[in-house]
Amino acid sequence: MTALGVPAPSDLLVRAVHGMARPLFVLDDTWRFSYVNPSGAALLGRTVEELVGRVVWAEFPEALDTDVERSYRHVAETGEPASFEAWSAPLGLLFQVGAFRTDGGLVVTYDDVTGRRQGELARAEAAAAREEEAARAAEAAAEAALAGRHLMLLGDISQAMTSTLDVEEAVHRFADRVVPTLADWCLVSVVEDGVRRDVGRAHRDPALMPQVDRYADQRVRSNRPNAPVPTSLREGQPVVVQHLTDDALAAMVGDPRALEAVRELRPSAVAVHPLIAREELFGALTLVNGPERGPFTDLELRTAAVASFRAALALDNARLAGAQLRVAERLQHSLLSDPVQPDHLEIAVRYRPATRGIAIGGDWYDSFQQPDGDTVLVIGDVVGHDLEAAATMGQLKTTVRAIAYDRQERPAQVLARADRAVAGLGVATLATALVGRIEQDEVARAAGLRRLRWASAGHPVPLLLQPDGTVVDLAAPVGPPLGIDWAGERTDGVADLLPGATLLLFTDGLFERRTGDLDTGRARLRAVAAGLAGAPVQDLCDGLLVEMLADGAEDDVALLVVRAHPEQR
Repeated sequence: MTALGVPAPSDLLVRAVHGMARPLFVLDDTWRFSYVNPSGAALLGRTVEELVGRVVWAEFPEALDTDVERSYRHVAETGEPASFEAWSAPLGLLFQVGAFRTDGGLVVTYDDVTGRRQGELARAEAAAAREEEAARAAEAAAEAALAGRHLMLLGDISQAMTSTLDVEEAVHRFADRVVPTLADWCLVSVVEDGVRRDVGRAHRDPALMPQVDRYADQRVRSNRPNAPVPTSLREGQPVVVQHLTDDALAAMVGDPRALEAVRELRPSAVAVHPLIAREELFGALTLVNGPERGPFTDLELRTAAVASFRAALALDNARLAGAQLRVAERLQHSLLSDPVQPDHLEIAVRYRPATRGIAIGGDWYDSFQQPDGDTVLVIGDVVGHDLEAAATMGQLKTTVRAIAYDRQERPAQVLARADRAVAGLGVATLATALVGRIEQDEVARAAGLRRLRWASAGHPVPLLLQPDGTVVDLAAPVGPPLGIDWAGERTDGVADLLPGATLLLFTDGLFERRTGDLDTGRARLRAVAAGLAGAPVQDLCDGLLVEMLADGAEDDVALLVVRAHPEQR
């Protein structure tokens, strides 16, 4: 207990987790077990007494220098929650692990998902083994014959193309790297929806690039069906012409202007490799040598074949990632609904994705009215920053909304039901959430007053901007996050919402930074909010994002702001 009689953070944590049925333990700052619940100890093949007070790395040395240790230390150092799968060889079990930092220590939950994953793992391992075997065979055959600079070229191509999700940029990088190692000049064609475009272009002599561009701009429409590129694309096989005569060139090019342009480049040998990955055609690589260099060597052709395969894989991955990004953005937009606008309440919302990575995550906000006229506010944060987190967020949002609308219970009861639903339906997630309800009975309505009732499942404390500009932290007992099947009781907080007051609900990405502590971040948020207290609601939202995220968003940010306007009486 503290000097004021308030339970210390570690006491609060033990009380919070004691009723949990889900396997769970807590590690202190010396990596010792400070708490293990019976189900957690049993799953690890121990008793509670055998673990409490012991160092986790001494009891389970197989976890050292693995993703388990690295994840635990990352969560402890940064405060960023983690969720991952971990295999325990001594126990012969696969765990779904969740870890998050609290003032009382590092809380770790873990579920046995061995049976559920065995089938998936077996199939995945078999497929991975086949792919790995095929890749090893292809790599071994290629690398046995490739010289050192060709090996370096292949690595450079892979690194350059996989470091961008922009297809055209990846193609330009490919062209720039194959010249001059494999040819005097090259063109890289891209086929999309049956339409071919010559996107990548490079020449060993920069002074001749205008001629390359001139020919490339005309090549697609001037190529005859017997030309190397149409033939390679049609048959899915390389086409190599080691001695290209002027008569053969003229037979391939059907436009006089295009023929004039290509003659200026003096081609004497041409090799075309289709870009095929996962049985799909993405384009073609055209390599051309001048008369001084002459025919291609066997080494150049073998390297070109491997380079084309790697380039096709990179293009396929870029297209898949681009498609996933577009789907993700549409999904995020559809999941974040417009706020309700009750009488005399003005609600504004904002969502800001993290600066880096895919523009989607597990943060969400929601607002709606119950049948009795009360307004429900929800803000939450699912662990993770990917499409899976967004999909889980959609399930949680719908679950909380349905329960709150149908039951019309206190926010604490809504969170308790949502936690049971998540566990019972097998939604593998860990999420913080805050549910608030703005209430106004007949007496309060006659007096022009409102009451805010809220409950938190591990979520940051909201702020209340009073009409006089004072900023208040709305402190109340905070329950554990959703997804751990907690059997304990959740508690509501209650506060008056005066006319002219403004309520701020937000996720931790608004104030938490990896390089700073939480208290400093919240203090800065309170100062910024105080400075914007008199601003219109929309300007207040924008101002908070501009000031708090001036250096970019390290995490997703969801923001929900409610202003209580005076009522006419």
